[in-house]
Amino acid sequence: MSERFTVAIDGPAASGKGTISRAVAARLGFAHLDTGLLYRAVGARMLEGQEPVEAARSLDPSELDEERLRTGPVAQAASQVAALPEVRQALTDFQRAFARRAGGAVLDGRDIGTVICPEAEAKLFVTASPECRAERRYKELSAKGYDVTEDSVLEDVRARDARDSERAVAPMRPAEDAVEIDTTTLSIEEAIETALAVIEARRPAVRGDGAAQ
Repeated sequence: MSERFTVAIDGPAASGKGTISRAVAARLGFAHLDTGLLYRAVGARMLEGQEPVEAARSLDPSELDEERLRTGPVAQAASQVAALPEVRQALTDFQRAFARRAGGAVLDGRDIGTVICPEAEAKLFVTASPECRAERRYKELSAKGYDVTEDSVLEDVRARDARDSERAVAPMRPAEDAVEIDTTTLSIEEAIETALAVIEARRPAVRGDGAAQ
């Protein structure tokens, strides 16, 4: 029987959770879902003229093209559709179905371990200091040609942290049983290895010859 094992990775923006999640999924052979792209995908469909709730209910993983969805208009549309309860419910169902797929799944977002998959076998909360995260985001934006300053990016990071952690619905916070990984002083490889060690410690002990039983 194929392994069913869910890894929930939460954390604030630019903490490294996306990089860690993709690497962990690749090394374990698990499917990966960046849940932040879901609302962007629905927003993109809305811009194309589709009704948002129907777009959310018929969403397909193949539509989650990160480059196509990382645009200003799509981000604005994503904020609009995220305010619709029916869209949120449909995408919650989508995420939970993805998490239960055979072969293992890694989901990263803000509320995976607390709301979407509270029963996940492994839960991580990836964080870093606001200054460290702002520096990472500044370098990323500058490399893409955006005219920003380090101070403005730090201000944005802190404002987003406040919104994510103080919102009434599904606020960002570590699950009680999540293992926190602070990437402020870690290299990418150190952070990935730390995450893998946490996950492997929670995988089923009975593995036969190394394959999932």
